[in-house]
Amino acid sequence: MKVIVKLLQSIRFRIAFVFVLFLIVILESFGVFFVHQIEHHDLLFSQAELTMPTYVSKKVTAGLLNENDQTARDKMQTAVDDFDSNLVQNVAVYNRSGKIVAIQSSKKSLRPSQSEPNTKQAIQGDRSFLKLRTQDQGTGGQQAVVTTPLYANGTDSASAKGEKPIGAVVVYASLNKVYANARQILVLFLLAGLLTLVASVYLAFVLSRTLTRPIEIINKQTARIAAGDYSMMNKITGSDEISQLAQSVNTLSKRISDSTEIISNERNRLHSILHHMADGVLLTNASGQLTIINQAAANLLGVKNQDALGRPVFDLLNLPEYESVRDLIKSQKSIIIDIDERSIEVRVSLIKNPSGMINALILILHDITEQKKIEQDRRDFVSNVSHELRTPLTTVRSYVEALLEGAQESPEIREEFLSVIQNESERMTRMVADLLELSRMDQGTMEIKTELVQLNTMLNFVLDRFDMILHSANSQDGEETKPKIKIIRNIPEDVEFWVEIDHDKMTQVIDNLLNNAIKYSPDGGLVTVSLEKLGDKALISIQDQGLGIPKADQDQVFNRFFRVDKSRSRAQGGTGLGLAISKEVVEKFNGNIWVESVENEGSTFKITLDCVQDELLLAGTDWDEE
Repeated sequence: MKVIVKLLQSIRFRIAFVFVLFLIVILESFGVFFVHQIEHHDLLFSQAELTMPTYVSKKVTAGLLNENDQTARDKMQTAVDDFDSNLVQNVAVYNRSGKIVAIQSSKKSLRPSQSEPNTKQAIQGDRSFLKLRTQDQGTGGQQAVVTTPLYANGTDSASAKGEKPIGAVVVYASLNKVYANARQILVLFLLAGLLTLVASVYLAFVLSRTLTRPIEIINKQTARIAAGDYSMMNKITGSDEISQLAQSVNTLSKRISDSTEIISNERNRLHSILHHMADGVLLTNASGQLTIINQAAANLLGVKNQDALGRPVFDLLNLPEYESVRDLIKSQKSIIIDIDERSIEVRVSLIKNPSGMINALILILHDITEQKKIEQDRRDFVSNVSHELRTPLTTVRSYVEALLEGAQESPEIREEFLSVIQNESERMTRMVADLLELSRMDQGTMEIKTELVQLNTMLNFVLDRFDMILHSANSQDGEETKPKIKIIRNIPEDVEFWVEIDHDKMTQVIDNLLNNAIKYSPDGGLVTVSLEKLGDKALISIQDQGLGIPKADQDQVFNRFFRVDKSRSRAQGGTGLGLAISKEVVEKFNGNIWVESVENEGSTFKITLDCVQDELLLAGTDWDEE
């Protein structure tokens, strides 16, 4: 059923239907005209055939003029009986008074009426005429009645003006044969029309298919274009309108394909840019509802992409002070929002159509947490440097003023004051040197000379130096006493640890850690230095028995100017930069440094460095030593 309905609705059927309908109208019109003309011609021919010959008319006229003469009447009767035709049913002769005076004797059963309506008119002088009846009185069917006036001259025309007919002849004839012939011709015409109609239907569908086939191909092609498939190209050729349309569709498909590819590439490029951007990007419609969000923005806001789409951007960014897009536009400045301990800067841009109407908003989210931290660190650094330098400078100034005011008169006081001034000056010198070192590290200008170093040898060398320093500090009057701090070594002699480092920089790190361990260890305390294997790394541990570091401060001990006990550290000459420098140096060699500490039990600083495993490289080192 659907196939039939689809066929009836197709343009192919409509073209064929119009063609066939037009042909039917033409055939029917021609058939009606042709049959009508044949009937009319047959009727005229029948009228001529039914008109009485002149010689018969003269005999009938003689009989009418001599009604009392039996001989004339007999001749008239003979003439009437002799008048015959295939169509004639009967012939009757009427005198001037309208009385039948003669009738065909062989057909008296079909006797006409004495009051034939046309006879009176014919006797009055009307021309002969043909009158059709729907049904005759005897045999049924179509009947013709031909009434002809008779004049004295033996014709149906008066010889003088005003002459009256002397009678009339009425011929009754059956037209069944005439109409039968017409019906036969009509049947033949209908059969021929039917065959022509069948042929025309076939030709109409063939013709309509010829016209609609290219349209169907174009329709399939446009459907595939609408579905996004531009690979189909029609093969229609020619110079007619449909062929031109087909070529235009091919050109359109090619251009749409090229444009779609360009748009797709641009979309992919934009998607890649948005996906890999460090900054978050939000795109809203004119009412402020979110339509696009990249992964960076989702991460910054702590939401899922699909959950965020469609939400008002004011709710998403938690901006209660902005109630509409207009308020957001009027701000004309970046907005700082805080989400999950992060500071995010939001900048708004507009997208307008050619008429100036706002179509969308673009919001750029930039995480400024690190920037604010850097700015805060910079302010803290300046404050710390100012504070750290101000303290020794104030001390030096106070002692110099005291000396100038008379304290120098006492040798003991003068020596004590000058010693303090010297110590503070040296501390400032060390601080400046450390600051310069950190500056070079931050700028990447610190000179690093990497080389293969055997940690066993380097650590023993540093520890030997510290042992000698500790013994020298505890000698009295040339006599050595037991040092207050003892260093314990756990350095294997059977395993060599080779690392690629800057020997001087790493020595500086070990010196700093050992200095701290000795400074913060109590008298009689132990400082343990260990070296061991940790996977493919070397692990250096420096453990003391000092006061330890609170857990809350362990992550900050490597920050610049950070001190656990500020007064004690400053009193012992510390700058607060040693651990920060140590961390920077270790990380330059892809190492790691951290602290493990328990309050009132001591601290352990640990360093890991990558061990060199290349045997050829180690062999080269052996050759250099040799």
